Amino acid sequence: MTENLPRPLANYFAAKNRHDIDAMLAPFASDATVKDEGKTHRGPAAIRGWMEETTRKYRVTVEVADATVHGDAWRIAGIVSGNFPGSPATLHYVFTLAGDRIARLEIGA
Repeated sequence: MTENLPRPLANYFAAKNRHDIDAMLAPFASDATVKDEGKTHRGPAAIRGWMEETTRKYRVTVEVADATVHGDAWRIAGIVSGNFPGSPATLHYVFTLAGDRIARLEIGA
């Protein structure tokens, strides 16, 4: 289903499934924020740190199951498999785009 997503989101999920940190970070704006597991990460250095930690810890892959859009906000339901209790699980990714960049990402159940 990633073929129906805007390029920044399709690129993010493709890189996430390859565990390629540089490519995962590439679609994010320089002032982007990510909220995951109750923590907010701001800017490239903090987001890279989050990506490195979660990739090392969970080694997840994501199969995009559903996507809806409202303006600049995309809500993605992803089937997430990896090294965590309850795998696989469905998580929701809410992306806010600013042009061709990801300005915000919030991940939750």
